[in-house]
Amino acid sequence: MQIGFIGLGQMGSAIAHRLIAAGHQVKVYNRTRSRAEALAEAGAVVAETPAEASAGEAVFTMLADDPAVEAVAFGPQGIIQGITRGPGKNHVHISLSTITVALSERLAAAHLAAGQRYLAAPVFGRPDAAAAGKLFVVAAGETDLVAHCQPLFDAIGQRTFVVGDRPASANLVKLGGNFLLAAMIESLGEAVALMRKSGVDPHRFIEVITNSLFAAPAYRTYGELIVEQRFQPAGFAVPLGLKDIRSALAAAEARAVPMPVASLLRDHFLTTIARGGEALDWSALARLAAENAGLKDDG
Repeated sequence: MQIGFIGLGQMGSAIAHRLIAAGHQVKVYNRTRSRAEALAEAGAVVAETPAEASAGEAVFTMLADDPAVEAVAFGPQGIIQGITRGPGKNHVHISLSTITVALSERLAAAHLAAGQRYLAAPVFGRPDAAAAGKLFVVAAGETDLVAHCQPLFDAIGQRTFVVGDRPASANLVKLGGNFLLAAMIESLGEAVALMRKSGVDPHRFIEVITNSLFAAPAYRTYGELIVEQRFQPAGFAVPLGLKDIRSALAAAEARAVPMPVASLLRDHFLTTIARGGEALDWSALARLAAENAGLKDDG
């Protein structure tokens, strides 16, 4: 397919590389042009505006937050101006970004009003999984459109989960998953702090729990980061974790669903930032747990 890709951070660049490797013709746009030019070496074409990147059969966005998505979707020379319109067209905006439910609903309405099509397809996985094409894609939107885009999802992920015909459903699933990940990181950090202060080898503790009670990739990945205190470079930075927890809380408040653990996580992300941890991986929640236990950083 002829596709566009907007947003070339760690995740976006890795995903764009996978699409190029799968044989798609990819036109890329990034606010920092040097990142787009780096993709040109792999065979991409550099677009001058988001609208230009949106002129193909599909355009992906993989951006950090709501304001970034709003800027490229609704701004001058944005996606809504660039997507080909008309009945029978499969030209589509595929949002991979972790955004609020409210913005996803706004995007769906705006594309519909413009005679365009829209899918939400946020992904689970860190940059190394993206580079390997091992992401998990959570897609929602019109059934025929999801099927039409499945070859694109196959190029970037190991499995696609379809969660409904309302795009915002996929965003809610993504926020729920990230809330659970953050809660897991917090609880792992507290448990590792207990092991360290009690003289139990934290590496051995992680080995035990990840080969018995919690034999899951996320526990292994974050368990290793936590016991090795390897919080840089950030695969997913603390401010992004804070943004996602705030988004989950906003969705919960709109539906009168109390989430006290999410409120605690919000405060702990804020504390981590206040203590100078803004550039750290969100697994640095565990560093805060260690500090609260009076432990010194061994790194």
